[in-house]
Amino acid sequence: MSIRNSTAERDIASLLHPYTNLDKHRTTGPVIMASGEGIYLFDEHGKKYLDGMASLWCASLGYNESRLADVAYKQLKTLPFFHLFNHRSHNPAIDLAERLLSIAPVKMSKVLFANSGSEANDTAVKLVWYYNNALGRPKKKKIISRLRAYHGVTVMAASLTGLPANHADFDLPIAGILHADCPSYYHYAEPGETEEAFSERLAANLESMILKEGPETIAAFIAEPINGSGGVIVPPKGYFALVQKVLRKYDILFIVDEVICGFGRTGRMFGTETFDLKPDIITMAKALSASYMPISALMITDEIHQAMIGESQKLGVFAHGVTYSGHPVCAAVALETLKIYEERQIIAHVQKVAPLLQAGLRRLADHPLVGEARGVGLIGALEIVADKSMKSKFDAAIGMGGALEAIALKRGLIIRTLRDGSIAMCPPLIITDAEVEELLVKLRATLDDAADMLVAQRHWNPKAA
Repeated sequence: MSIRNSTAERDIASLLHPYTNLDKHRTTGPVIMASGEGIYLFDEHGKKYLDGMASLWCASLGYNESRLADVAYKQLKTLPFFHLFNHRSHNPAIDLAERLLSIAPVKMSKVLFANSGSEANDTAVKLVWYYNNALGRPKKKKIISRLRAYHGVTVMAASLTGLPANHADFDLPIAGILHADCPSYYHYAEPGETEEAFSERLAANLESMILKEGPETIAAFIAEPINGSGGVIVPPKGYFALVQKVLRKYDILFIVDEVICGFGRTGRMFGTETFDLKPDIITMAKALSASYMPISALMITDEIHQAMIGESQKLGVFAHGVTYSGHPVCAAVALETLKIYEERQIIAHVQKVAPLLQAGLRRLADHPLVGEARGVGLIGALEIVADKSMKSKFDAAIGMGGALEAIALKRGLIIRTLRDGSIAMCPPLIITDAEVEELLVKLRATLDDAADMLVAQRHWNPKAA
């Protein structure tokens, strides 16, 4: 792509883009989106794209939900901003907190708002530390995350994240953060090992880590119900039941990161319900407001809250908070989003269309480039391989990820390739049966085009693979 239009030139001159090859961007430039309609986006030239990723796992209601725009405008005209510090409050935050507690997958006591999933997970660790100090356990501070987890990009959240790129040259992870096994049966099972046996081995490894470090030093374990950016990893049979048994044995808090899975993505309101989890803390963002406004939330149990009350009394203040916590416009939009989910029976709709997507992805497992198809609800992935039997990847120098995304864009489909070599799919929750079929047709065409490209460039011999 050559840089010819003034908008792209202005972008290159002014913006620093997240998760972008900064050197390459100077010559390729951006794809500039101009508008959206339902699950479709239109770039500045009018080209139409089916958004197979709900932007960044988040645009759950698509791109032109007028009710959310109307609510935002009304709140801007009424009370555009006020804070929640120092005994102040406002109705949008109160109403949203009450609503979240009413739909929580397990009994929760209080809600704390922030602006992003990263902030919510960062705060979760601070509250765990605060809680253990309140209980007189100053050594119980280490947090166990997992390899190929994704929990955000603040210093703490990026430390929790178990992806090398998020640590490299950022001097991360910080001390006190541990990473247990990734629960990917496809990638890490031993020959002949069943899913149940794999889960038992991972739980045993987790217990060994806890015993090695000292249970009195381990404060919490954090996990996504489904690892999103780490490869859309669906937990194997029995995994979470065994993990939670270990956590209870050693009095370790369980933080569930619902930033991607929350609000219908897995076919239930929360991934916690889908996998029968019993968290002490739940973090959420993204689909909380259908991403029309930036907002995140964290819910805690009453046990944690009671300990925090005593500590606040001792210190004189709970000295945590961000300016825009519970921003009235963001809270109003989030509350309206939850109303839409209920009124339009979005969860039931996901349960109806999800089998079409999952069946379609599994049909694509017959493609010579696909090693595995996996997913739950309206989230899934295709593992791209050079050799199915060996599960081997293409040489990084080929740039398969970027090539696949570019080919898909030409086909009018937005996908996201992950660093493990998989293609992620996470369309808006409002996608219809016909649109699921359109997505799958475009996805197969993308794979076919990629295969032709690899053969033409002599990077791959499908008969040998």
